[in-house]
Amino acid sequence: MAWKKDFNIESEDNPQSRINAAGLINSTLEKLWNEGYTAMSNGEYIKWNTKLDCIWAILGGDVKENDAEDKKMQKINLKIYDLGSLSTKSESGFQKKENPNKALQYQWLLSKCVFLRRLQNKQGKGTAYQNLDMDDFD
Repeated sequence: MAWKKDFNIESEDNPQSRINAAGLINSTLEKLWNEGYTAMSNGEYIKWNTKLDCIWAILGGDVKENDAEDKKMQKINLKIYDLGSLSTKSESGFQKKENPNKALQYQWLLSKCVFLRRLQNKQGKGTAYQNLDMDDFD
């Protein structure tokens, strides 16, 4: 029985995958952003925050511990969590009422979202790309 050639392998001497890891990362990030935007538009703060944390888990891998980006992310998370539960309702049963910190939590989640998008772009994994070689191109 002859084995079929695996087209994901360049050669038997140099077994490198043709699948580009950067492409997979970008695809994963795009899926997380889309799911996050859906949660954002539906007012699902817990889900939105979780998607942003997943994005941070990817982007944060390229950030050194205690760097400016790491500290900024910690500060944003502390602000979000200091405002209490991300549930849009507080209490339970007949006592349910709007979370009084809902507007502030939204603003901090939005700040987290924008921070992560800018970090993604800065790392060259996003939609905005700045070619430093082309700065004087006019």
